[in-house]
Amino acid sequence: MGFLNLFIVAVMPVLKVILLTGVGLFIALDRIKLLGPDPNRLLNNLVFYVLSPALAATSLAETVTFQSFVTLWFMPLNLLLAFVFGSILAWLVIKITRTPKHLQGIVIGCCSAGNVGNLPLIMIPAVCEESNSPFGDPSVCSTHARPYASLSLAVGAMYIWSYVYAVMRLYSNTDTATGVENGGSTPETLPTSSTQLAVLPSTNAHCNPTGFHATIAKKSASKKIMQRLKIISGKVDLKKVFAPTAIAAIVGFIVGTASPIRKLLIGNKAPLRIIDSSAYILGEAAIPCMTLVMGANLLGGLKKSDVSRTVIIGIIGVRNIFLPMIGIGVVKAALHLGLVASDNKLYQFLLMLQFAVPPGMAVGIMAQFFQLGQCETSVIMLWTYVVAAFTLTLWSIFFMWILT
Repeated sequence: MGFLNLFIVAVMPVLKVILLTGVGLFIALDRIKLLGPDPNRLLNNLVFYVLSPALAATSLAETVTFQSFVTLWFMPLNLLLAFVFGSILAWLVIKITRTPKHLQGIVIGCCSAGNVGNLPLIMIPAVCEESNSPFGDPSVCSTHARPYASLSLAVGAMYIWSYVYAVMRLYSNTDTATGVENGGSTPETLPTSSTQLAVLPSTNAHCNPTGFHATIAKKSASKKIMQRLKIISGKVDLKKVFAPTAIAAIVGFIVGTASPIRKLLIGNKAPLRIIDSSAYILGEAAIPCMTLVMGANLLGGLKKSDVSRTVIIGIIGVRNIFLPMIGIGVVKAALHLGLVASDNKLYQFLLMLQFAVPPGMAVGIMAQFFQLGQCETSVIMLWTYVVAAFTLTLWSIFFMWILT
């Protein structure tokens, strides 16, 4: 396959993302106000709770079976490695650029969490739809594209809202994270009933002082254990770990792999096929709505901020140069060890692409929640996505070239 054909196949999905993102950015302008802060928040909630779960559930239920899942088990591990290597490189960026304390969590989030949901949902099916695609028959390729991308979205959501959420919370202001600013108190200082009971004298203290001290020691130990559990549980938002998209992906996997349930819901002769058809219609609206929201969120990056150029360059270097190179090595190692099927080129392409995408938009939501510098985050997002418009095309061409 020639370079020109590879370039056309790779650039078309990126152009679609740029155009849709540009529309979202335009309608979010103050003069237009079609996708201002309030509409953007409402549309984002609609995507998060309805459209994206419908897309993930229907895609997985219609195409994923138990046999096909055997070939996809490496994807969660691949994404985990992308997060780990991104965090290591982010630490190096922080040390080299001497990133301010309030921006360190943002740097780690941007370097570790890639946009492994929205962009693959657009790019992978678009690559298959090209007539000269290197991944075989477009009709066959398209049947696998959406389930692969939907699984990437679901696993990525769990990692982002657990690992990255906990990391950014650690780097956030202590008062903001624990609610002291609003008059609350930290878990370590909350008075509990067990604390009060531990210091009350027992009626049998004078008769059995040894037992009295043993009781106090046991209650003190249990108090410390409970405090530790509260601290650990407070680091991860379980509501976000089990996000609607992740839950929908699990439901879709169960429906697809359980033959009796599949016969009830999937297929032209299924008695409950209307449920699958309705969910499929909702899922079709997820991709354009997610991209419009992403464009509206980038509007904040047009405003002035004091983020250092070296920090932006460091993040761009990590996400657009070093991580894609590491991704190639990870996938090649997996192929050598037999962890990934050698004949599934589309799956290998997606695994490499997960290392080359720009930062996930959820990082901006976390930065706003923890008050870590919203304007700086918007500037970082804006420049990383502008650069990714070129580097993602080049890396896609290179990935296709080494796979064909």
